[in-house]
Amino acid sequence: MSEAAEFDPYAMPADALREPPATLGQALRQIGPGIILAGSIIGTGELLLTTGLGADYGFAFLWLILFSCVVKVFVQVELGRYAISSGKPTLGAFDELPGPRLGTHWLVWWWFGMLLATIFQLGAMAGGVGQALHLMLPGVADGMARAIEPVWPSAAAALQRHPDYPWAIVTALVAIGLLLSGGYKRIELITTALVVAVTGVTVACVAVLPYTGYPIPWREVAHGLKFSVPGAGVTLAFGVFGITGVGASELYAYPYWCLEKGYARFAGPRQPGDEWARRARGWMRVMALDAWVSMLVFTVATVAFYFMGATVLHRLNLHPSGKDMMEQLAQMYVQAFGHRWTRTLFLIGGCVVLFKTLYVASAGNSRLSADFLNLAKLVRHRDAAGRARWINVFSVLYPAVGLLLYLVFRDPKGMAAAGAFAQAATLPVIAGATVFLRFRRTDPRLAPSRWIDICLGLAFLSISIAALYSMYSTLVGG
Repeated sequence: MSEAAEFDPYAMPADALREPPATLGQALRQIGPGIILAGSIIGTGELLLTTGLGADYGFAFLWLILFSCVVKVFVQVELGRYAISSGKPTLGAFDELPGPRLGTHWLVWWWFGMLLATIFQLGAMAGGVGQALHLMLPGVADGMARAIEPVWPSAAAALQRHPDYPWAIVTALVAIGLLLSGGYKRIELITTALVVAVTGVTVACVAVLPYTGYPIPWREVAHGLKFSVPGAGVTLAFGVFGITGVGASELYAYPYWCLEKGYARFAGPRQPGDEWARRARGWMRVMALDAWVSMLVFTVATVAFYFMGATVLHRLNLHPSGKDMMEQLAQMYVQAFGHRWTRTLFLIGGCVVLFKTLYVASAGNSRLSADFLNLAKLVRHRDAAGRARWINVFSVLYPAVGLLLYLVFRDPKGMAAAGAFAQAATLPVIAGATVFLRFRRTDPRLAPSRWIDICLGLAFLSISIAALYSMYSTLVGG
């Protein structure tokens, strides 16, 4: 966190003002927060739950995948708008809303409760990488077990039963090392490279499916674009809705990345007159471009994963889960392309997808957690260096706790589903708060068009209806 220790990324000094880019090309060079979000989005939801939904129900929920990817971006953009308007990140903005408080606003505590559930997702990522690395290099764990057996037989036996554990531990340690060694710029650089690689490979795999024994059934695809909700799939679909596209965790994190990128700092503190409004509107357009470009990227990747699950796993009647999850997912590639080397290709890609998400999600959660401590008056940050130290603490804590949860439960898909359900239940809450901020707190000079306001309202209503319907169906066993 050396960058964070050198300056306060959330401060807005007068000498930081910068004119917004004048052309599309210049604006594209200023995007970044959305790509970091895409790095978090294209992960457990896509590799584990989206493929699982396709494996279980074919293309029946394709409409839901597309809807989930698009509708929540309107909420994301409004949170970014308020961050530029006020200079405040998500928890700081929610802390100023009317309503019950216990040290801080109840919405801030709600985030903390959701966080506790989503740590299971971090464990799913570390465990998934561990499984994939063991499948690629099975001799490593066996060699370690033989080496320690003379001096520590019980540990050797445990290692033979759980050969993925050493790799999961290494994964968590590498994530911690990267988190501690750099700030925003490094996160943006690493995430951009990994997102481009993962999206490109996955789309290429889908593109060649017609030349395998598993061509894409376009009639089923067309049927999947029509609204339908198979009753038995409601709970899983609700979890997938919560975690695909911009999930609640990403919505909370996005304003933090916007502030660290500098959008609010470049616009400057809110002031009367046209000069600030002109500059802020310009950076607002950059932020909106950033959000929609990232939406295009993660939607393409999400749909590609869904197509693989619905085209290959569904026909093979494979339903990946538990300790053999990564091996079963690899069959998407082996069965479709007929070559064993594609198994290795999938395992490498799976490692990249899950590790990237572990890395980005831990970075975002660490920033929110440091802010939470300050708002709840549990710890006071005297300066930027104090905040950076707590971000470092959480950068170690979250991968470590996630790893511990995996060592206990050993079911990446089930762990991802638990976090996904918590995020889905949070979506109506954060969408409602965003609507309040838009109409009651955002500077009127930054107000969007009436069309955007209508889309925001429809997003809130549809998110709420989906959440209430799914929770009711789950409770009554529907």
